[in-house]
Amino acid sequence: MEVKFDNGGNILNANLLATHDSSPIYVAKTNFSFLGREITFLKDSNPAGGSGSVTVGAIHWRDKAIEVHGHKKKIADLKTKKGGIVNKVLHKERYWRWAKERKEYAVQYSGNDEWTVRLVFDGTRKVAARFATPYRPHLFTKSKPPLLSLTRTALAEDEIFLLLLLIYSEARRQDDTVSAQLFGVSSRFHCVAEFFCRKRLGRLVIPSRILYLRVYCISSTACQHDGESSQAAALRCVTP
Repeated sequence: MEVKFDNGGNILNANLLATHDSSPIYVAKTNFSFLGREITFLKDSNPAGGSGSVTVGAIHWRDKAIEVHGHKKKIADLKTKKGGIVNKVLHKERYWRWAKERKEYAVQYSGNDEWTVRLVFDGTRKVAARFATPYRPHLFTKSKPPLLSLTRTALAEDEIFLLLLLIYSEARRQDDTVSAQLFGVSSRFHCVAEFFCRKRLGRLVIPSRILYLRVYCISSTACQHDGESSQAAALRCVTP
């Protein structure tokens, strides 16, 4: 299965369309509050019986949990780190497993804008999924949409879990990118942040680190495009 996200870099609010005919397969929908993300729902666009979309999984951001078919588990209980300092510095792999009796997956982000998921089993490591995230805003050319593909083995074993896992991993990576951009261009960041705070709060009274957290939500009405996540809006506003 290969799907494309139809909302640019905003993977948290997008339709997941089959690449061969653009038919809807899943839809991701995220609820936000003033404090940030609440829940990202993953819904099946073609459930059995044809009774509209049905929620098959969710990411509970505040609770730090993932839910698959009604079963909710803490993210900390689903992932582990292996390989010591070498893996942490060079490979940066994370190992995920939905349950002890299920398969284990090694998840890694490469420098070519792609997540790779490998099935770890009996000493072998076979690619189970890829998530290409090449989306960058361009003025004169159309950007490539994010593409997510799952092998037949992955579909049979952990389809919903892997979809949610890759959406979660990419969203967290985008958060880290925004953080690096904001604090890497401090003078511009403070200028932008002060503008947002003066616009919405009337005066600048929030410490810089808390202020950074508020940029996600406060900035959205100031520069957010239709259908664009507040994280993407913040990154676009401060990217040179």
